Amino acid sequence: MRDDETDPVLARRTALAVFGAGLAAGCSTYGSGSGGTSAAPPPAGPGTELGASGDVPVGGGKVFPDKGVVVTQPAAGTFTAFSAICTHQGCTVDAVADGTINCPCHGSKFSIADGAVANGPASKPLEKKPVTVADGKITLSPA
Repeated sequence: MRDDETDPVLARRTALAVFGAGLAAGCSTYGSGSGGTSAAPPPAGPGTELGASGDVPVGGGKVFPDKGVVVTQPAAGTFTAFSAICTHQGCTVDAVADGTINCPCHGSKFSIADGAVANGPASKPLEKKPVTVADGKITLSPA
């Protein structure tokens, strides 16, 4: 009969299992302390109100992480929306700055105008989402 505490094979297996769990829990993100997440939120459906159009700056955008959507305004009055899920490995983008939508996990960047890859490692653009703006509110539209 084996004793888990004294059997060297079982003790090593236990140690490796604990070490492996620790590595999985400590997944790092690109850059320093940006706090990105690899858990993708459930996608928001048509008719979901995202927020106020005034919250989306001209030449920039806003990430709605709880809705899985990022909305940009590349030119005054032109609103575009994309999935907030990076096409590289499924992390949620966390910022819009300097004309790009940015993923904290591995540094991918996407154009605010069309979601195209501006900087890898992602090789595919962000998925476009249809939106409407009415009465100062941004709403997901049916596809």
